Amino acid sequence: MFDDDFLDDDFNSMDDLLQRFEEIKKGEGSGMLDEEEFEIIIEYFFRDNNDEQALLACDIARTYYPFSVSVLLLKAEILTQAQKYGQALNVLDEMEQYDIKNVDAVLLRSDILLGQLKYDQAALWLEQQSHEFNGKEKIELLHELSDVYDECEEFEAVFDTLKRILKIDRRNEDALQKICFWADFTKRLDESVEIHTQLLEDDPYNSLAWFNLGAAYQALKLYEKAIDSYQYCVAIDEKFEFAYRNMADAFMRLKWYDQALDVLEKHLEIAKPEDVIFEAMGYCWEKQKDFHKARHFYRQASKLNPQDDTIFFKIGETYSREQQWEKAIKAYSVAMQLDKNNASYCMAIGNCLMELDAVNEALSCYLNAVRLKPSNKTIWLALIKGLYVSGFYDEALAQVEIAKDRCGDKGEFRYLQAAALFSNGKSKEGMIQLEAGLRLAPKRIKFFTELNAEFIRRASVSDLIGKYKKK
Repeated sequence: MFDDDFLDDDFNSMDDLLQRFEEIKKGEGSGMLDEEEFEIIIEYFFRDNNDEQALLACDIARTYYPFSVSVLLLKAEILTQAQKYGQALNVLDEMEQYDIKNVDAVLLRSDILLGQLKYDQAALWLEQQSHEFNGKEKIELLHELSDVYDECEEFEAVFDTLKRILKIDRRNEDALQKICFWADFTKRLDESVEIHTQLLEDDPYNSLAWFNLGAAYQALKLYEKAIDSYQYCVAIDEKFEFAYRNMADAFMRLKWYDQALDVLEKHLEIAKPEDVIFEAMGYCWEKQKDFHKARHFYRQASKLNPQDDTIFFKIGETYSREQQWEKAIKAYSVAMQLDKNNASYCMAIGNCLMELDAVNEALSCYLNAVRLKPSNKTIWLALIKGLYVSGFYDEALAQVEIAKDRCGDKGEFRYLQAAALFSNGKSKEGMIQLEAGLRLAPKRIKFFTELNAEFIRRASVSDLIGKYKKK
């Protein structure tokens, strides 16, 4: 807490300054204000959005301190904030007579050009001025230049400018953080590998550079090299959270789920629990077919983010893999409540209901899913297959025609059409549709044969399939 006496003294001091300023305005009193006190008054009015008084204070200050660079800079800043760009530029021109190399003035002129939407001129100005400065001031200008190039959508130039900063200061945190993103965005990943490899040869304990090298390798799908880089990163900085996240992702891409889980456990030790970490752990256990543990971590994720419907869907998927259809329906239903327009959730519930022989309810779910996403082939196939296995052959044939109209002519639709025709006793027409399916999608023939094992025992059917297999 702030000390009350200090606050009282501070306010009293400000009140005293303002009173003395009022006396000077009226030509009263013998008191004077020094340059710093004028700056405090100007900034006070500026913060209070009283531009008129702030500018008046600037003008009065200049009668006493006509060569004050700080007062001129404050005046230019106030005018810029008020979008009086022409007046602000005139003040900066005057200021340059007394201080030609003032980095704040350079940045302010750049801000004015940006305010006038003169992006190219702002970039050119900063580019020219950056050659006049060294060290921290040069870096400050180059950071501003990279932001201007971003505004101009000259993204390659953003990357190049960040490279220039790192040549001056290889540990510049802002540049290291930004260049990681821009390397990926501009697809200059190989170059990023070269840059950071060189940085690390000169500075092997640069944890951010190791992280960036790992990120570049990861984007290039060189996951083992990425993991090596992240391991160096966390060896230097064991609390580098994003290195653990990315390393876990790389392990998961390689399907090394045990190693991914070890890294995620380490992340939990050093950082605040997050739903994405628990969800990743659930995914790893699910891939290892330990559905009980997968659900445990998915539920941990749902506690932290109870509005995330996808987590409840994943819980439902684990139950489906175990053929626990009723429990799966409950989980899918929660997901559906959170996202009522998700056709995939609706279809998943329909699939479970079919397994429970609740045919009418299942078909109702499929119809609703089709309504929600009428151009999705997978949902149409689920509906038509559901109609077929339920014995509604005529309705299945009718829905096939609608599906072809919505999704285009697909081999799977022809196979379902053939099956419905065979089951309706229309073998000749069924053969025509079967051959059409074989022409469109010969590799999907199992979709047809698994509908009814009796089909393949028909000589005409097996001969036709054999003919296309030879082809």
